[in-house]
Amino acid sequence: MTFTAKKIALKTRKQVFGEMLGNNASLFQGEGFEFAELREYIYGDDVRKIDWKTTAKLRRPFVKIYHEERELNVVVSTLLSGSTWFGTQRPKSEYMAEILALLGFSAVKNSDLFSHIIYADRLYRMSRPSKKIYAVHQELEEALAFDPLGKEADYAGWTDTLFRRVKKKALMFLIGDFVGEVDLRLLSRKHDLFVIIVRDRFEEHPRSLGYLRLVDPETGESFEGDINEGVMGEYRKAMIANDRRLYRHLRQNGIRHVKLYTDEEPFAKLLRRMR
Repeated sequence: MTFTAKKIALKTRKQVFGEMLGNNASLFQGEGFEFAELREYIYGDDVRKIDWKTTAKLRRPFVKIYHEERELNVVVSTLLSGSTWFGTQRPKSEYMAEILALLGFSAVKNSDLFSHIIYADRLYRMSRPSKKIYAVHQELEEALAFDPLGKEADYAGWTDTLFRRVKKKALMFLIGDFVGEVDLRLLSRKHDLFVIIVRDRFEEHPRSLGYLRLVDPETGESFEGDINEGVMGEYRKAMIANDRRLYRHLRQNGIRHVKLYTDEEPFAKLLRRMR
């Protein structure tokens, strides 16, 4: 294990196992119930559990019975495109790996199944579900070792792959910088989604840089010119428009979300948002 991986693993493991009090404390809020059977309505049953389709067919009321499903299927997917290589405090990709470790250790502590999927311009890794701490260490190393440079974010391919490849209903965490068009409507109907937007503050509040040469970390294309306040103003407008579209889409589809910056402590903010 590399020095960075060890440092992140020790920090996040201490936060999850040391600061989350009680065996049942969890970051997660899944549905927690699975359909078991149908039976006839009995006086006192919750009318919200009536299966109206069966009731209409058999001409007498039936209710759906559920049993508690303690084991969650926690799936974490990181979109590690070239833009995640950027960071003024630390690379966004490294920060995303720390979030991955927090979620992984939380799942293992809760005796839930944990799996991890790395995507960029295509699927690069899909781990098997596990309840072992070793699996979290392994996925942390894989995320940190992954080279995002030269890889364009394919949001449509990402959501389609997750929809097709993750069969069992999951509490699914999508981690990325979400700069671009994304459609989560279909995925949100199948899984319980939580979107984690990772940004560097400089991305949203850049300052003029003068005359220089820039290289796009996703495409490798270069630009040379005067990066003045006018150019930065247009860029800021584009970022604001991107986020307005994104937040509207998330709200319309009832998808929980949080934005984390690379200079923030992710554990505390995630805990507040998910509780």
